[in-house]
Amino acid sequence: QVQLVESGGGLVQPGGSLRLSCAASGSISVINSMGWYRQAPGKERELVALITRDGSTNYGDSVRGRFTISKDNAKNTVYLQMNNLKPEDTAVYYCKVAVLADIDGYGRYLEIWGQGTLVTVSS
Repeated sequence: QVQLVESGGGLVQPGGSLRLSCAASGSISVINSMGWYRQAPGKERELVALITRDGSTNYGDSVRGRFTISKDNAKNTVYLQMNNLKPEDTAVYYCKVAVLADIDGYGRYLEIWGQGTLVTVSS
């Protein structure tokens, strides 16, 4: 199986910065993509940033230019550097990875979600 461990959320003042981390472990053969999504109270979950196996990135319109996604292939870890945070960035942030996993000797395509980490931007 595949597990995700997220860290880095917390309380920050407007204009501040935070870095989120998400480490994947388990029977991973290939990581196709790693991404961050967020869900604010009363709103639908939305894409924040995505990075693919070849390093291509995609950002949500509201965070482009302020957030940066990166990854460490050796550690199977994805990071989200969040700068110039705004109150509207307050949400639970979820990591999602798409992997080819070895399950009982068979290759299985899995999409795994992390448990979520709360980011609160407030003065």
